[in-house]
Amino acid sequence: MGNADITLRHIARRRPGDIARVFVPERRSVEVLGWVDSQVTKLERRLDKALRLRVGGELRVLHVEFCFALRDDVPDQVFEYLGFLFTALRAEAKGAPVPPIESVAVVLSGRRQRLPAVGARRTAWPGRRFSGTHFRIDAVYQRTVAELRARGSVFWLVFAPLARDATAAAMREVVEEIHARAATGEERLELYNALLVMAAIDPWGHHLLEELAMLFDDRETEKELLRRIPVIREMIVEAERQAAQRAEKRAEKRGEKRGEKRGEKRGEKRGEKRGEQKGAQKAIAELLGRLFVRRVGRRPTAEEERSIVERALAIGPGEVEDALLDLDVDALVRWLAEPIRRREPPKGAGRARS
Repeated sequence: MGNADITLRHIARRRPGDIARVFVPERRSVEVLGWVDSQVTKLERRLDKALRLRVGGELRVLHVEFCFALRDDVPDQVFEYLGFLFTALRAEAKGAPVPPIESVAVVLSGRRQRLPAVGARRTAWPGRRFSGTHFRIDAVYQRTVAELRARGSVFWLVFAPLARDATAAAMREVVEEIHARAATGEERLELYNALLVMAAIDPWGHHLLEELAMLFDDRETEKELLRRIPVIREMIVEAERQAAQRAEKRAEKRGEKRGEKRGEKRGEKRGEKRGEQKGAQKAIAELLGRLFVRRVGRRPTAEEERSIVERALAIGPGEVEDALLDLDVDALVRWLAEPIRRREPPKGAGRARS
């Protein structure tokens, strides 16, 4: 997962209690004892994924996987890590039983349809009773901003840009809440960093990275500190570039040009002319496209549709209409694939029709 994985593991390391409380059954007291860190897990090189807990007075272990998407190999990864984790815990137990382990996959993006609440990696033979492992699935990107806020921690607020109902207004509230609740300036910057990284994933097409970058314009000190992080600097610069491009496109659509009114009027006329031309081309594509369907029995491909419009502009819609009516199907398809010869009708076209 690259930047997202590194960022989330870093802030999770600082806020283990915020993670544990969400996945522990309600009304059970929970005490965080620390992260599992042993010589065995160092072989797997993922130390920040298992928490030692005391839940209702009993030892427990919580294993958390941050997943960009619920790919087919995620169950394999969970099962594989559990093997390393169980080996590490057993080596440390010195004859005591290994504490129960709960695995959770926190999913950041994927399909629009609801993901299941539980995943599994089956290792048993077909037809035999289940053996392997089950794990919980927490699809944070399918939750609402309110649901994430209800988890009661600024840690879960960084996932707000992933929420299905995330908006620019909601992001303003989230930034204000992080600013108010972060314990230190360093922690606040880390949470802003994570917020921007999550916005870059953008599973719903909200385009909130640009909005968040602009929010930091009002916080110049924090923005400059964020810019010192190479990845975040690139995100902010890219968001600003996209914002400028969108503003330019909006201005072009409205026919607005900077400068004197005369320039603006010329821009408006050019915009109107372009709009009329596009409208005419669309009408040609629709009318001649329907004629193509009647003759060939299928819709034209994108290339064929482009060729129809270009030929209509080059030699006139009437000539193209003649070709569509007069040429046999194979000749018509070949003609549309040939280079355009201006003012030259296709062979066989233009014959009198009864």
